[in-house]
Parts: sequence; C-alpha cells; structure tokens
Amino acid sequence: MARKRKGRDISGWVVVDKPAGISSTQVVGKVRWAFDARKAGHAGTLDPEATGVLAIALGEATKTVPFVTDALKAYRFTVRLGQATNTDDTEGEVIATSDLRPSDDDIKEALHQFVGDIQQVPPQFSAVKIDGERAYKRARDGEEMEIAARPLFVEELVMTARPDADHVTLEMICGKGGYVRSIARDLGAVLGCHGHVRDLRRIWSGPFEAEDGLSLHELDDLARSPELDAKLLPLETGLSDLPELGCTAEAATRMRNGNPGLVIAKDVEYGDECWASYQGQAVAVGIYKAGELHPSRVFNTA
Repeated sequence: MARKRKGRDISGWVVVDKPAGISSTQVVGKVRWAFDARKAGHAGTLDPEATGVLAIALGEATKTVPFVTDALKAYRFTVRLGQATNTDDTEGEVIATSDLRPSDDDIKEALHQFVGDIQQVPPQFSAVKIDGERAYKRARDGEEMEIAARPLFVEELVMTARPDADHVTLEMICGKGGYVRSIARDLGAVLGCHGHVRDLRRIWSGPFEAEDGLSLHELDDLARSPELDAKLLPLETGLSDLPELGCTAEAATRMRNGNPGLVIAKDVEYGDECWASYQGQAVAVGIYKAGELHPSRVFNTA
C-alpha cells in the first residue's frame, strides 16, 4: 500500500522570485515545507542559475498547471558574444571563440529570424529525453547527440541594451517550451561570432509577475504561519486565460461528479475550453457544448 503524503490539504498558487544557485525542484520543496502542503508542483522549470518567476501550485491548483505552462512568458537575458560553450551558458566549457563583434544594427536585423513560429533545437545539456534518457545525463558522459528541432512561438524578441562590445541584453516573449540558451547559441551562429547566455531572468509567466514573488528569505521567515497563508493566490488565478462560466449549485455538483452541467455562457462558442465557477470558486475545466460544460478535470475544493 502506498504511503499517504503528510501535510495540509491547501490549494492555491505561490509566486517565488527564484534566486540564482538553486534548482526549481529545491524551491518547490521549500515552498511545500513552508506551507506544510501535501502536494506541490511548478509551472515551468528555470535553470539553477536563472532568476525570476517560478509559479508553484499547491493542492488542487496543480490541476491548473498546464494552463500556466502553455501561457506566454517573458525573459530578460544577456548574451555573451564571441564565445560558445558546451552548455550554452556560463556553466559550461568554452568550445569556440571569435574576435568578430557585430554592430547594433546587425544584431537587430538578425533578431527578426527568431520571431514568429520558429524551429528550435534544445541544448545538449537539457531535460529533453533521447531514447528514454535525459539529454543532460548523456551530455555529462561526453556524448554528443542529435536532438530534433521543436516548434516554438516567439511573439517578440528585442534588443534593450548593449553594455559593451561583448554583451547584448535582450527581452523575449515566447510560448511553451522555449530555451533561451538556444536563442543565444543560434543568434551567435547567425551573427558569425558565437554566443551563450550570461544571465537570465523570467520577468513574468502567464498571470504571474516576478515583482510580486516571494523571496526565499520571506518563505523562511513566514513559514507555517497565517501570514504566509495570506500570500497564497487563488487556484482560479491559473485559469485566467480561459473564459469563466457561472453555474448553479446543482450543476456544480454534477460537474464535480464528472457529468456535464448547465452553465451561463457569454461570448463563448461550441467547442471552446472554459471553466465553470459557483459563487466565484472553480468547479471544473472542460469543453462548452450547447449550454453545458463537459468537464475534463474537476476541483474538489468545496
């Protein structure tokens, strides 16, 4: 028999402003401990040396993680020109150098190639699976792999600063699955000078902003207190990109049991993915069909 996890049945979202030097998994563990939560998960990994928004779901909010993961995200990062590394960031070994330094105009022109629907090859040191094994594990053993390109939507990629000839600061808004390290690597290749990420910060992710995030010090200071519980954002925050449909108590009961329920629909069409609420509380996510919501996932928070 599986052991039952200890902790409280607490649900909602926590935004952490992750510092450099700690993994996303470690931050999730710290949040789970601080809230004494039974269940926790995050919406989008950040590399250990990256900073910024790490959105962490507790309890029933973990069911909304895919909607945040699929949302647009914004990054601010600095590219070190003239050097390529085997990890595409400062953690790796320099494997190629160049004395060429592109002009500001050359950089701005090259950025156009990375906007829209593009194909991107993940870094060798990444969590993608190759024949069932994480790429970074094979890369650590010195193996060089062929990693297939993956689609990525980039809404915006702009140059915001040029601190010196060796560095350029960029901001990017992109969809799910983007590797900033790959952008730096590929930009360097297009410019003919090599490049890798020197520093990276996720400014926002879906509805969550870095400036609203808790620090690890705050988590430690407020751990297991009512003051920390007050920082918890509603489960419904993770559904902000979907239309909300009201329903009655009877319909809410039906949907929580996995059955279609009548909803009050406005500005939605047949087949749209929506979420139903009763008295402001999320009941279910599902597909709208002829006045009813057909649930695909339900929330047991009532």
